[in-house]
Amino acid sequence: MREVQMKRVPRRQLIVPTAAALFAAAFSLISPANAQTFSSSYTSTAPKDCRTIGKPRDLDGGTTQVCPGKSGLVVLISEDDLRQTVSVGPNHVAATKEPAAEAWFAPFNSTAHTVEWRAADGRPFAIIQRWLIADNNDLDKTGSPTAKPMLAVTRLPPGSVCHVAYIDGQANRNPNELARQAADEFARDFNCGKDEVKVIGERGRAVELARR
Repeated sequence: MREVQMKRVPRRQLIVPTAAALFAAAFSLISPANAQTFSSSYTSTAPKDCRTIGKPRDLDGGTTQVCPGKSGLVVLISEDDLRQTVSVGPNHVAATKEPAAEAWFAPFNSTAHTVEWRAADGRPFAIIQRWLIADNNDLDKTGSPTAKPMLAVTRLPPGSVCHVAYIDGQANRNPNELARQAADEFARDFNCGKDEVKVIGERGRAVELARR
C-alpha cells in the first residue's frame, strides 16, 4: 500500500499569512465613524437656568426663554397656547429661523427640563429631549388629559436644525438607548425639509399623537 505523505510547510509560512489576514480584517473594521468617540452631556432648561425674552403675550401667557447649551449654542423654548417648540442656534435670533422653531404638535405639550447633547469627539451634533404629549382620550381622575412621554432627536448645526426622530417612551423598554442610536446614525446626514422624521422602535400613543 502506497503511503501518501503531506508536504510539510515551514512554520514561518503558516504564521505570516495568518497574521496578515488578521491585520487586514482588523483594519477593514476601522472607519471614520468607528474611530469617533460618542458621548452625552446635559444642560437644563428649567426657568431658573434660563432668561425670558420679550413680554408674555396677553391672551395665552405665552413666553420665550433662552437657555445655555453647549459649544456656544443656546436652546430656545417658545410656548404658545400650552404648546411648546424647541430650537437651537448660536443665538436666539438664529434659533427662531430654524425649522425646529416651527415644529409644533397639535395636542397640548411640554418638555422636560433636561437636554441631552449627543457629541462625536466632543462636538455636539444632536440633542435629545423628553416631551409630554396630552392625550384627551385618556383622562385622569381629575378629568385632565394624561401625558404620554416621547423622546425627540433634533439635529444641530452645521446645517439646519430640525426634528430627526421620535421614540415612544412607553411602547419601548429602552427609549433612551434608541434615541442615542438614532442620533448617532441619522442626525448628521438628515436633510431637513426633504427627509421624513423617523419613528424609531415600537409606535405608541405618544408618537401617534405627535404625528397628527
